[in-house]
Amino acid sequence: MLRSMKRLTISDPQSAILSLQDEIRRTEESRYDHRLHAVLLIAQGMSGHQVAQLLGDAPRTIAYWVTRFEKRGFSGLMDEARPGRTPSLSPSQLQALEGVLRKPPGAVGLAGQWDGKTLSQYLQRQWDIYLGGRQCQRLLRQLGFRLRKPRPKMAHADPALQAAYKKTARPGPGRHGGSLSFR
Repeated sequence: MLRSMKRLTISDPQSAILSLQDEIRRTEESRYDHRLHAVLLIAQGMSGHQVAQLLGDAPRTIAYWVTRFEKRGFSGLMDEARPGRTPSLSPSQLQALEGVLRKPPGAVGLAGQWDGKTLSQYLQRQWDIYLGGRQCQRLLRQLGFRLRKPRPKMAHADPALQAAYKKTARPGPGRHGGSLSFR
């Protein structure tokens, strides 16, 4: 006796489709599995246009995957290396920079604290390399440093009272510390 199965539905299919496609594109393994499914459907007799419509890819993309599979087998469906942009700083420059960042900016003729702007000025002055402030902030984090903002000082405050307050005040949420430090 055959019983009919209740039709399955998803409450918000459009949102689910977009989320699932994003998840498929997120990792190398899931993209590989997605390509395997596409080639499997072609091998089972579906047309490239049908597979493209079913999986949400362009027909040309499906044809490209099938061609790669025919030429190189499973390895043809794996992601190929994407070299990206070459680094602006060499490994030796990064090593030298790490040593410089352990000293105050005044040691290299700059004022203030190490932050994106100050690092950008240093790189331009030292090696004629221009990186924007945000990229320099990323570079600081990449090297294991974090920005610590200096504590503000009142213009005409009594230094003795300030020192006493610092010893007794408890930092609350959102309170920040002093300079650049290594994690």
